[in-house]
Amino acid sequence: QVQLVESGGGLVQPGGSLRLSCAASGFIFSINTMGWYRQAPGKQRELVASITFSGTANYPESVKGRFTISRDNVKSTVFLQLNSLKPEDTAVYYCNRILPNGAPGAYWGQGTQVTVSS
Repeated sequence: QVQLVESGGGLVQPGGSLRLSCAASGFIFSINTMGWYRQAPGKQRELVASITFSGTANYPESVKGRFTISRDNVKSTVFLQLNSLKPEDTAVYYCNRILPNGAPGAYWGQGTQVTVSS
């Protein structure tokens, strides 16, 4: 079955950096577009980065220039480098595949908590 295991979150001061990892299994990782999502308390889950099977990345304006998504198709792992973090980046971060219709896959991992605070 599909498994997504996120790691790398933590508590960081504003302006700091973190690198998140997501190990995927149960589907053909190398041909899937992958995404990183986040959900802050009381808010809807939002997509913050996506990367196609060939490595083309996209970001919303809110994180462009600060976040970088990458992938290792051999290890079925997707990464998210978070730089210049702001308190409003505080959320639980999840990875998932992005289906051809643009929706996330049905299965979610446990996520990893990112807290930006001084």
